[in-house]
Amino acid sequence: MIFFWIKESLKLIGRAKSSFFLSLISTSISVLLIAACAIIIQASNTFQNNLKESVTINVFLKDNISKSETSKISKEISNKRFVKSVSYIDKNQAADNFIKETGEDFRKLLDYNPLPASFLVTIKGDFVQQDKLKKLISDFSKINGVDEVSFQQDFIYKLLQYLTEIKKYIFIITAVLFFISLYLVYSTVKLITTSKYEELETMKLVGAKLSTIKMPIVLNGVLIGLFASIISLGIFLIFFNYFNNYFKLYEIIHFRLRYFLGGMLLLGPVLGFFVSLISLRKITLKI
Repeated sequence: MIFFWIKESLKLIGRAKSSFFLSLISTSISVLLIAACAIIIQASNTFQNNLKESVTINVFLKDNISKSETSKISKEISNKRFVKSVSYIDKNQAADNFIKETGEDFRKLLDYNPLPASFLVTIKGDFVQQDKLKKLISDFSKINGVDEVSFQQDFIYKLLQYLTEIKKYIFIITAVLFFISLYLVYSTVKLITTSKYEELETMKLVGAKLSTIKMPIVLNGVLIGLFASIISLGIFLIFFNYFNNYFKLYEIIHFRLRYFLGGMLLLGPVLGFFVSLISLRKITLKI
């Protein structure tokens, strides 16, 4: 019976070449749209995480603090679970940084260095949230030997708000593209089924089973999906390798490419199978 279904599904391709190519094109577009959605979501997550993990806090130390106390503070900061990395900036380095950034050398006017030593603390991305940032800044301020904690909170909070808004719109666009891709395949399969209405009615009259009527069309959808996935894979790899030279996509998307390509290869047949079943759901043995 399985061989019969496969044979009939291949006959469907041969008898309706125009419908086959129409369905092939629409399914290929659908697979590419869904793949593009996955890339967009992953890229937005990577961008957001990279931005969050670049957030730093300046922990300024009191003057005349000893090396042992500085080492103790460094260890205390490093042991906090929300800290990603810590770098120490002594008074001389702080002065050099100030002169480099402002272009003004205060040492020509002052015979001492008024800038304090500090720790530049990078926060883990998971903790870069408004309520958590306020708490960890409070934790830094309570450490003995810490004079002040500096953080561009207004800028970071606005940035986090914008990121959340952007991500929301990305998900909305992705959902729209996904449903468009499903509708493309569904409408094409529905069109093919409608064009074969008389043939299906004839099969009912001669006593064909429901599985005999439906399965060749479903397998036809799976085969079209497989061919569409192969075509989509080729197109995707061409564009991916081209744009990777300019945007370093391997670093942006952060997933194993072979698993993604395997998912694309399966997507077409799965899409063809389920959409074919949905489009055939109203076909019964009633005459």
